[in-house]
Amino acid sequence: MSPPDVVLYTDGACSGNPGPGGWAAIIQEGGVERVVSGAEPRTTNQRMELRAAIEGLAAVPGRRRVHVYTDSAYVMNCFEQRWWERWERNGWIGSSKQPVSNRDLWERLLAETRRHDVVWHKVRGHSGDPMNDRVDALARGAIATLGPPG
Repeated sequence: MSPPDVVLYTDGACSGNPGPGGWAAIIQEGGVERVVSGAEPRTTNQRMELRAAIEGLAAVPGRRRVHVYTDSAYVMNCFEQRWWERWERNGWIGSSKQPVSNRDLWERLLAETRRHDVVWHKVRGHSGDPMNDRVDALARGAIATLGPPG
């Protein structure tokens, strides 16, 4: 009997671009729920969205089927449209003939997606989905852990 699928909700938040940012992931596995989150003092929302997916997947042990729910078009488009294949084939040069932004995090996310059987699901941000609202609040709350600027 194979283990149950894992459900993972991810979100990132940023106070200005660049600014202090937070990320969070809620992992639901076999009736148990875990939260992982963190913050960075100077970052962008795109980096926080990537960190949420990376850290959430990294917290899932072994090789599992993971359903990732995200409101990030930035993350979803890469996988739905398979941009990462073109990036790897072209030496991490994007369609604008410039190096792919956030390559360090994209490479980590690809490694995590290859470790699991990942199914991506797009949710609308601020849509009333209770899990998406919760993970958004956790990401925003993570920013507060940085304390006042300076």
